[in-house]
Amino acid sequence: MPLRMAARHVPIVLFVLVYGAFAAVSPTFRTPANAVNLLVQSSSTVIVATGMTFVMLTAGIDLSVGAVMFLSAALAGRLVLGGWAEGVGPVPVWAATLLMLPMGVAFGSLNALLVARLRLMPFLVTLATLFIGRGLALRVTQTRALNLPDAFLAIGSARVAGVPLPVLLSVATVLVGQLVLARTPFGRQVYALGDNPDAARKAGLRPGRLLTAVYVISGLCAALGGIVSVAQLGAVSPSFGNQREFAAIAAAVVGGTSLFGGRGSVFPGTFLGAVFIQTIEAGLNVTNADPYSYPVVIGCIIFAAVAIERGTSGTRHVRP
Repeated sequence: MPLRMAARHVPIVLFVLVYGAFAAVSPTFRTPANAVNLLVQSSSTVIVATGMTFVMLTAGIDLSVGAVMFLSAALAGRLVLGGWAEGVGPVPVWAATLLMLPMGVAFGSLNALLVARLRLMPFLVTLATLFIGRGLALRVTQTRALNLPDAFLAIGSARVAGVPLPVLLSVATVLVGQLVLARTPFGRQVYALGDNPDAARKAGLRPGRLLTAVYVISGLCAALGGIVSVAQLGAVSPSFGNQREFAAIAAAVVGGTSLFGGRGSVFPGTFLGAVFIQTIEAGLNVTNADPYSYPVVIGCIIFAAVAIERGTSGTRHVRP
């Protein structure tokens, strides 16, 4: 029992230790402004990782989220700047932004069709749609950077009651995601499907519908994360969204979500996982660490977090 309790709190303990270590080294790191900055910088990853958590709870994976971010942002940028078609003028920023969400739903539905209906492996399906999405996005942008109007940056810098809008969007996404998983029959069914698919089927659950729902949720979160990210950057480059799928997976895993399904949480798990990774990057920056060491350090800490979590949770989720 003590080990299981420890496993549940691994993300919290690691976050406190890492944040405390960097705060002790750098006084700037422990200021309220830096804490807000960490939340702002990790907001898009938090949103994308929330959708990824739903998929991973079913023992699936969604490698296409970065491509969804890129394609939806590329389409929005092209619409705002005009030039989508001859004689078609620029689309208002608010309209182009809202159109990003259906693109995420469409890609999530495509993944769901291939995984849930055709019973193909999630890894291979989403790997394929990753390449398809990035290829389409490069076609839309013609492999050139799209410098967006200041109205996009205004979204990223906007504040509501003094709180940055990206933080509000990420917190709202986390709260909704956690409430759905913890307080609704759908959430309990997602856990049941990931924990034991055969038992879930025998209990009368419909795996096809559940898988369709989680992949659509993941696509929607990826598009929303794309909105937040492009609003902060103000441009869509050919590398936009590149490897964001790995950041989302890492955030979920560090937060305690099992790759074998059936275990994990959006809050505090995935939320802390995303902020934790951003804290490491920011801490290495303020301590003037070698930039080339960032991926190595982050990778080692993620490995340690997973090893600790696995060691304290046993082997219940290991499947042949």
